[in-house]
Formats: sequence, C-alpha cells, structure tokens
Amino acid sequence: MIRALHVVVPARNEEVLLPEALASIDAARRRASIVHPEVMIDVTVVLDRSVDGSASVVRRAGVRSLSVDHGNVGAARRSGATAALRTAAALQIGVDDLWLASTDADTVVPPHWLVGHIDLSRTHDAVIGTVEPRGLTDSRVLMEWRARHHLVEGHPHVHGANLGLRASTYLAIGGFRAMASDEDVDLVRRALVLLADHDLALVGLLAAGGVL
Repeated sequence: MIRALHVVVPARNEEVLLPEALASIDAARRRASIVHPEVMIDVTVVLDRSVDGSASVVRRAGVRSLSVDHGNVGAARRSGATAALRTAAALQIGVDDLWLASTDADTVVPPHWLVGHIDLSRTHDAVIGTVEPRGLTDSRVLMEWRARHHLVEGHPHVHGANLGLRASTYLAIGGFRAMASDEDVDLVRRALVLLADHDLALVGLLAAGGVL
C-alpha cells in the first residue's frame, strides 16, 4: 500500500475552468481520506507562464502552487512531479510508497477518482484511465465520440487528465519529457516497455473533462 499520493495539475491561463477542477480534486481527496486515512494526499498546480488570475484561484483553493516558465506541458508536468518527489523525500517517504497522479486544469474528476488510484496501486505500478467530454449538447456528436472511444478496461487510450503511476516506475522510465504535446503518450509508451501486463492497468476510471 502506498503511503502518499500527489496530484499534479499543469495550468496556463486557466482561471475560468480551474476552480471547478480544483473543487472536484478536493472532493476526491476528501473521499479518499475517509476510505484511506493512512495515505497522505497533496496537490500541486504548476502555473506555466500564467498571466491571468490562475494563481489567485490556487491560493483560494489552499493547494500548493509552482510557478515555472516552460511554455511546455511536458516540462510543466515534469516540474510538478519533481516537486512531489522532493516533498516526499523531505517526509522520508520512499519512491515505492509514493503515487503520482496527473490530471488537467480543464478537467472535472469524479469523487471516486483518487480512491480508484489508491486501490489499484496495491496491484499495479501504473494506471491509465479514460476521460469523457462534458458540455456536449449535441447527442449525435456525443454518440460519434463514444463510437471512437472505449470507456472500458483494456482500452487503447492515453490521457494526461487521468494518469497515475508509482514514483519508482516514473523514475525508472525517465519521467515526463519536455514535449509540447503527447507527453502522456510518450510516458505510457515507455511504461509499457518496462512493465509486464499485470503491472499496468488500462482501466475505465473516468475523469470527465473538457475534451472537445
């Protein structure tokens, strides 16, 4: 069982959507704290070249923030993960006992999200979850989207908005690379090379986000 979980959220000028995202993460954190009180849960929002009110949103939410000047989502995620590793090290929490969870500033995670990651960490070293678009009012468009996406176990999709892995695994594969896009796909590709099938869960663990 992991001892700590750290959620990393990259954000760039997301003051409109960030409040709802952080509120949903807080709800998931509170539920996880009830179900798994033994797991310490932290959240870091990585503010990458944000010039709007995102920093004020983070302060009001009472979570950690990290300001960087990358202009690159892969580098922002990497900075957040590095900060999480440093926090854990200061608390003498080893990399095998730390879980790194990733989501996005335009994403609303469900209340069971972190409970799911913690439960899966007992038997897996990485979790690749699914997402579903929100705010779509055209049922035809939504049906077409669902026809192209499989929201079930064993799905083929990778989303930085719903991703988690043990810190030791993250370090073993070299972490997020400084990529402007597809940094999540690149990370999972390397994880698949490292991990046996039973160590990696391709699960329908939904994080409903602004995909479209």
